[in-house]
Amino acid sequence: QVQLVESGGGLVQPGGSLRLSCAASGSIFSINSMAWYRQAPGKERELVAFISSAGSTNYAGSVKGRFTVSRDNAKDTLYLQMNSLKPEDTAVYYCKAGLRTGWGTREYDYWGQGTQVTVSS
Repeated sequence: QVQLVESGGGLVQPGGSLRLSCAASGSIFSINSMAWYRQAPGKERELVAFISSAGSTNYAGSVKGRFTVSRDNAKDTLYLQMNSLKPEDTAVYYCKAGLRTGWGTREYDYWGQGTQVTVSS
């Protein structure tokens, strides 16, 4: 059984900052890439930031320069530092991890339950 648990969401004023965390636990053999997605009301889920197992990163154009994705492999934890937040960043943020649960097993994607981020004055 594998769980991804996000935390750190909340209400913040425009221009403010938040740091999201996503902790993976359970029967984890190895974690490959990890990513943050978000879904605003009435919109499709979109990729926000991606980080490979080696630490290479990629960002959506709308957050580049404001958000920073990182990971702590020793803790199986993913982070998203969000600065200069805008009302259009309001969404439920989800983490995703591609991982294996044992030697020689296939890699599957696992998702967290989501954490709400609201940017409003």
